[in-house]
Amino acid sequence: MGGRLVLGATPMGDIGDASQRLRDALGSADVVAAEDTRRTRALAKALGVEITGRVVSFYDHVETARIPALLSEIEAGRTVLLVTDAGMPSVSDPGYRMVAACVERDLPVTCLPGPSAVTTALALSALPVERFCFDGFPPRKSGQRKEWLRTLRAEPRACVFFEAPHRLAECLADAVEVLGPDRRAAVCRELTKTYEQIVRGTLAELAEWAVDSARGEITVVLEGAQPKATDPADLVAEVEALTAQGLRLKDACAHIATANNVSRRELYDAVLAARP
Repeated sequence: MGGRLVLGATPMGDIGDASQRLRDALGSADVVAAEDTRRTRALAKALGVEITGRVVSFYDHVETARIPALLSEIEAGRTVLLVTDAGMPSVSDPGYRMVAACVERDLPVTCLPGPSAVTTALALSALPVERFCFDGFPPRKSGQRKEWLRTLRAEPRACVFFEAPHRLAECLADAVEVLGPDRRAAVCRELTKTYEQIVRGTLAELAEWAVDSARGEITVVLEGAQPKATDPADLVAEVEALTAQGLRLKDACAHIATANNVSRRELYDAVLAARP
């Protein structure tokens, strides 16, 4: 088999979440590129796996510099396993640039699926998450963070993001100011670990809780924006435009009401009330 890059999802806390494929890859890869080499060696030891390949560091500040050598290993027919401290590489962790570099050179890339804080938090949030977006870490400064939150005012999808525990209270306070106190959310703390905690409630409730209670690894799930009810009075002009084209008033109201999910009767009455 030729060389390839293998992305390996690692446990977020519970060692039992490590897949058999990850165990096999740790023991057989020619090179293990690790965000923290000490943590990866400790993980392998806990799993009863001996790493026989070369272990190199692969964290944010050295990622770009390490890529050429790792590409050369793959081109020479070797397997490079890329792991981060917890969860899936390249999801707010090192890995994306390495994957892109392999794709650019047409080198094989595969993935060993496994733990992910994003999907775990979504599943535990008790919020509608059929559609969601992931926004990584919010901006650190309040002004920039509020600008980011404004982009979520009308976002219909649930939004999941990470936050540092010492910034969580400020982030949630900004969210209350920008998105309102009643938007629902869930703060997921220490997922899969001994002190796992899921706190659900409105943004106002969570902001009050977070002042004294935020500790550990934090993932937040924010409820998607609810669609605003359309006022029939705002649709009168559209109805009149159709009647001007020769459509009967009743039919025009039916067409516009169906398209905007409003009552036909209320729209019909609004048109009559607006006429001189």
